[in-house]
Amino acid sequence: MTGEKGRPVRWRGARVVAVVLLLAAACTAAFGLLGHYRPDATALAALVGDDAVRVDQVEDGYAFVGPDEDPDNTYGLIFYPGAKVDERAYAPLMHELAAKGWVCVDVSMPLDLAILDEGAAARAMAEFPQVEHWYVAGHSLGGAMAADFAADHADELDGLVLLAAYSTKDLRDSGLEVLSAYGSRDGVLNRETYQEDFGNLPRDAHELVIPGGNHAQFGSYGAQLADGEAMICPSRQVEETVRFVDDVKRGGAPGVEGPGGR
Repeated sequence: MTGEKGRPVRWRGARVVAVVLLLAAACTAAFGLLGHYRPDATALAALVGDDAVRVDQVEDGYAFVGPDEDPDNTYGLIFYPGAKVDERAYAPLMHELAAKGWVCVDVSMPLDLAILDEGAAARAMAEFPQVEHWYVAGHSLGGAMAADFAADHADELDGLVLLAAYSTKDLRDSGLEVLSAYGSRDGVLNRETYQEDFGNLPRDAHELVIPGGNHAQFGSYGAQLADGEAMICPSRQVEETVRFVDDVKRGGAPGVEGPGGR
């Protein structure tokens, strides 16, 4: 069959499909470049192992493992990065937590969007069968996706860690230990939504407000659009976060308990 000018209709259709695919690829590439936050020098340095922590590149990102002889290595944490943030930007946080005896997996996401691979934690957990106590965690949008995963896999997890994030799923009867932290200078987190959705967490959820901390300093990728100016250094915010999370191994976490800590 030919068209009005003698060209095969099938050929013209194939050309249209090719053009559409090229446009889609171009849009995807442009989207991938917009607002993309890359790891800074501090983050890249934390990707190097040392005497306390072994860093391995795994199928879904990077694994940070403390000393093999450390009995606390039965605790593990899967981390979902914030929207448009390269997972490597969270290497300082993962490295410091691993030094405390945790197995941490810093998950790589398609287009750096956790919403595109919410189930990544299941694959990461399968790689470390020695871990007995799993926590899933995330920053900002990554935290929301971690909460969604936790809601569907509560029987496989011990807890959830939210960093400048909130859960839209009802976790009140999940039996999970939930920790929620944000910086007092955070200019990105929607406080009104945060307050409303804190009611989705168990009544004994732990909350930590880091004085002087902001949104971006949970990672190490520089300033973030619309964020508040931090009044503490990035290493201090990471240190406070590590202490908050690591306390679960001792039967509790600092901060305030109860819905919203109010």
